[in-house]
Amino acid sequence: MDETSKPTGRVGIALETTVFICGAVVMIYEINGSRILAPFIGTSTYIWTSLIGVILASLSLGYWYGGKLADRSPKVSVLASVIFIAGALVSVTILAKEVVLGSVAAMNTGLEVKAVLSSLFLFAPASVALGFVLPYAAKLRISSLSDSGKTVGRLYALSTIGSIAGTFVAGFFLIPFVGSTRTLYLLAIALFVTSVFLAPFSFNRVKIAAITLFLTGVAFNETVALLQFRFNSFQAIDTGYAHLSLFETIDSRTGKPILALTNDPYFTQSAMFLDSDELVFDYNRFFHLVRYFNPGFKHSLMIGGAAYSFPRDYLNAYPDATIDVVEIDPKMTQIAREHFRLRDDPRLKIFHEDARVFLNRASEGQYDAIMMDAFGTLFSIPYHLTTLEAARHLRRILKDDGVLMMNAGVALSGPASRFLQAEINTLKQVFDDVRVFKVKSEYGDEELQNVMIVARKSAAPLEAAAETQLAEMLSHEYVMPSSVATPLTDELAPVEYYNSFGLNTHARTRAQ
Repeated sequence: MDETSKPTGRVGIALETTVFICGAVVMIYEINGSRILAPFIGTSTYIWTSLIGVILASLSLGYWYGGKLADRSPKVSVLASVIFIAGALVSVTILAKEVVLGSVAAMNTGLEVKAVLSSLFLFAPASVALGFVLPYAAKLRISSLSDSGKTVGRLYALSTIGSIAGTFVAGFFLIPFVGSTRTLYLLAIALFVTSVFLAPFSFNRVKIAAITLFLTGVAFNETVALLQFRFNSFQAIDTGYAHLSLFETIDSRTGKPILALTNDPYFTQSAMFLDSDELVFDYNRFFHLVRYFNPGFKHSLMIGGAAYSFPRDYLNAYPDATIDVVEIDPKMTQIAREHFRLRDDPRLKIFHEDARVFLNRASEGQYDAIMMDAFGTLFSIPYHLTTLEAARHLRRILKDDGVLMMNAGVALSGPASRFLQAEINTLKQVFDDVRVFKVKSEYGDEELQNVMIVARKSAAPLEAAAETQLAEMLSHEYVMPSSVATPLTDELAPVEYYNSFGLNTHARTRAQ
């Protein structure tokens, strides 16, 4: 058959299959893109806004050009070549993602700009090529004007069904079980195979170069992963909620070897000394202020388990106390069991669910203390745990003498303190006594740092601390100036916006 003649049944089926596959690829590429970006610029709404906006704009450009070229030169071989090019552009993402994201993340600019630029550089080119497919395939598939509407509608339906299938496959299978980088491998392979399926005998030097680019990207990523594992026991782990890095390194404070767990390139989420159970991070010690603010505590709640550093220390330090841990990610608990010495204990109960859902249904007055150490990426607390409505639930499930202790990554003054000001004013709406403790006194007030927020249900006076360790930590109390910051609510909680100031401050500090 001449390429410009009306499609036969076989070609028609091939075109419809192609539209379905490319529809699936678009959605997998977009969803997986959030995992590629997350370790460098976070998982905030800015990321999704940028990804969706850039990919939609790129698809629109592809639709326009694909339709324009289809009217001039409707050939199956052209469509096959564009799909092959799309595979090559996905290969560019595979090869360049670390360099591009590292460069963009280091820029001294807002998080919004970083998110848009990262999406533009890494995901726009392939998305333009994928947008080309649908209008071009429609032109090839239409056999007469009398049934053009039915044909176009059928192709759009198949493309959408492919996108739906790709959405579920990406979220429920590929990302948690295959991994974000290897998912890119599969997308590139799928596009190459689809192209060959459409036009088996149209191989040329460009396509050979594309396959070489793909193989180079795979070889580079797998070699780097192998070397990292060999020299630092480095493992990249994708879960249903995060892209994690697990590796051995040296603690800068003590010079001792540690096992570290991170979900971004700037901050270590959890760590454990290889030769002891001593706490690695100073902020974890401040959770022990529970002994001062509620000396008779017996039953506590920890929101955010990660590697379970503090829950393990809590169980060792308080043999008569119990603790419940809410950790949204079951894979995180598995990692803690396999690598961070987490052991079953009848005094420890673990709940794998969203912490806000847990708070909504938890019984009133059941906890003496609540420790909150929940983060997404880049020091960002999930917004729905910071609001007035969440604070009311936190107060509700505390006993009358209960205390809330919240670890936050903020500055104490300057633009990067905006989240802290808003959160303090939020908690003051609900709790009778709210205090702030600066974990590391050597940090400047405008630097991004760990801060412990303590909120008591009762403002009853407290005696002076008898323990030297507690007295030393209490000496870190920081008196915050009054603020007019609006309390956070479920309706309006610009947490990502506030945190962007902190990240910009941190980026400037690193660049100095």
